[in-house]
Parts: sequence; structure tokens; C-alpha cells
Amino acid sequence: MSMIFSLALKNLSRQKRRNAVLAIAIAFGFFVVTTVDGFISGMVGNLENQITQMVGGTVLIQGLERIPAGGENKKPSVAAIVRNADYIRNLVTENFKDYNSFSCYSMCGGQIIFEGKKSLVTMYGRDFTEESFLDSLPFSHGGPENFSMFNALIISEKTADAMNLQVGDILTFTCSTIYGQNTVEDFTVAGIIKSNNFLSSMQIYTDIKNLNRIIGIPEAGFSTFTINLRNKKDQTKIANKVEALIRADGVQVTSRLEAMKTNPANIGKGIEKQVNPEKYSWEGTKYAVETLYDEVPAIKTLLNIVHVVTTVVLLVILFIVMVGVSNTYRMVLYERIREIGTMRAVGMGRKETKNVFLSEAVVLCLIGALAGFLLSLLVMLIVGRIPIHSESLSMFLDNGFFSFTLSTGVIIFQYLLLVVFTIVAVYGSAKTAAKLNPAEALRTIK
Repeated sequence: MSMIFSLALKNLSRQKRRNAVLAIAIAFGFFVVTTVDGFISGMVGNLENQITQMVGGTVLIQGLERIPAGGENKKPSVAAIVRNADYIRNLVTENFKDYNSFSCYSMCGGQIIFEGKKSLVTMYGRDFTEESFLDSLPFSHGGPENFSMFNALIISEKTADAMNLQVGDILTFTCSTIYGQNTVEDFTVAGIIKSNNFLSSMQIYTDIKNLNRIIGIPEAGFSTFTINLRNKKDQTKIANKVEALIRADGVQVTSRLEAMKTNPANIGKGIEKQVNPEKYSWEGTKYAVETLYDEVPAIKTLLNIVHVVTTVVLLVILFIVMVGVSNTYRMVLYERIREIGTMRAVGMGRKETKNVFLSEAVVLCLIGALAGFLLSLLVMLIVGRIPIHSESLSMFLDNGFFSFTLSTGVIIFQYLLLVVFTIVAVYGSAKTAAKLNPAEALRTIK
């Protein structure tokens, strides 16, 4: 085997210019595919991370109560509220370990008013002592040192600039309680954070106890419990297990399996249908377990599309390159007829002769692919250090920079695909070389 490999390397060094052209073509193909795959996967990953940060995790557990119709013209509604806070918290901590953090929050849409200026926002009630939450907030003004202020509030730079707000200013927040009643409350700006994107600019935060009091949730309650998993690919498995554990306790819970049957392309919508207050009636709390991909199915779809597109591009490039490889090795066969005859005459078998050709082509292609991969890493490193100042792209950036995500499995698959294509392209010439009659080959005049 070592002799065959040595001969293959020696043969590669004989036609340096021709082999270099082939290697460059293969390197260019792998450079394009690897860079595009890493670039788009990185953008989708950044979008996923920002949405994860916004909703608090990758597995979401909501408690839902049915609010009966309050009048002739009113319809029944659903309120997101978990009164027994310890139940879900204990269920998660006792049965799961592979997560970065978990948190609970309440949320409410409303309007903030300051000196005649108004802005629509979503207020999140978060635990202001939660380290993972505070670490995710890039404060530009103020911060935790001001959380002792009356109804302390965290807003984005974009909102602060639009409404001319500063740390210490008092604004008014208007919203509806979970029972549909209008309510008003004053808040004090305790901190201003950088706006990474359009969605984050519309988010404001206060301590969960403040928001619960305003919208009618018990002080120790919340609307949503989230688990931030270490491996996002496990979210469906974990969500199914959480649902099964709740059901095993005899507690009301929606069915992910039913949602997959009714809305296979959007499980979140399927779960919503199961808690339609006009169609279904229930007493007490009914839990709904969803994943990030259920809520935003486009993320998973985008990732799948990225890998399909890059694989198709790779196949096209490989096909073009392999046509060149196939033609090249037909010429190589013609050029080495007498050499092949000599090797066969001194005892080299047909199998070894064929393997010399195949090994030479595979090594050439692997060298080209490796060069393309290393070039792609270099380009990614350079582009990833260039700051991007574009609000339209902010959702796809990591703190103002492009990031690239490469999948080890995808790269290995692409290399295996290259080897298979190479063997197919060269096999005909290698087989012909192996079948040459030594005597006839030695008599051939080129």
C-alpha cells in the first residue's frame, strides 16, 4: 500500500502545471461552497440566538387560563398565567440537567408616553437578580445600580433617542390586564441598552413583580417558563418529555403530536388551535409546551434550505471539475502506456496498477479541497472582523459583525462526496490501465 501511495505522489509531481490547474479548480469549488454555507448558516444562527435571547430560551412552557366572556359583545379569551410557580420549576430541575439556564417571565404589549411622545412596546417582566439575563444586556447608560428606583425600567437606545429619554426620567405605561381591563402605571428609566435590531428596540424590561402587579398575575407567578438548552437540536426531544411528564402528573396539557398532525409545517399554530377559547373550555391552568422552532419554524426551514442549496452547488461544481479530471486521466493513460507496460512486466498486478491511478486522483482532489477549505477559513476570519453598520442586517449579525458557522458533519460529507466523484471519474481510465497487456504496451509508440 505504501508503494502505491509513493508512486501516486511521484506521478503527481511529474505534471505540475496540469495537476496544479486541476487542484485550483477543486479548491475554488470547495472555497465557494464552504464560504457560502458558513456565511448563511452563521446569519441564520445569529437570528436564532437573538430570538432565543428575546423569548428567554429554546423550550417554552406556558400556563393558559380560559377567561369567560364578560358581556354580550365580548368573547372568551386566554390569559397566559402560571399560578403554581414551583410546579414547573421543580419538574425541570428534577428531570433535566443538560441546559445552560432556565428563567420565567411575564409579558404585555402596551404603549409608553413621555412629554406627549408615544411608542408601542412590549414590556417583559424579568427577574432583575437573574445573572444570565443581566449578562445579556449591553448597557450604554445606567444599569443595575439604579434598580432600586421606583418601578425601574430598562429601555433600548433607539426608544430613548426617539422619545428623548434619559436615565432617571419618569414615563407612563398603558396596557391591559390579563382580564382585559385598561391600566396605567408610571416607571423610572434605570438603564438604557444598545439596540441590536428592530425587535430588541421595541422591548422594555422591568422587574417581574412590577409587571405582575400591573397586569393581574400573582406576585410569585409568571406567564412563561423557558429552558435554554446547551444543544438546540435537543429542543423537540426535551419538549416532548416535558409534555409527557406533565401529562403523567394528571395535569392538563396540549398535545404536540396532535399539533403535528393538524399543522405539520407550523406546530405552534397547531398548539394554538388546541387552546381556542371559543372552541374549547377548561377549568384552571392548561399547559402548552413549545420549542423555538415551533414558534419560528422559518429558522429550521432556512437551515435546511441552506444545506440543500450548498449541496446542490457542490454537486454541480464537482460534476464540472470531474469531467476535467476524467479527460485528464484519459490523456495520462495514453502518455504512460509504456510505463504501465514496464510496471506490469516487472510483476505489478492489475489491482495495484488500477489503485495507483485511483490513489493519484484522490490525493490530488483532497489536496485541492483542503486548500479551498483553508482559504475559506482565512476569508471568514477577515470578513468576521469587519464591523457592519446596517440596521437592515442587524438581526443576522453578532454584535455588529458577521459570524460563520461550519458543520463538521457537512464538511465530512462533502469530502466523502468528493472522493466518490473522483473514483467514478477516474475508474474507467484506471481499469483500462490495469487491463493493458504488458507486451503490447511496451511495443506502443507515442
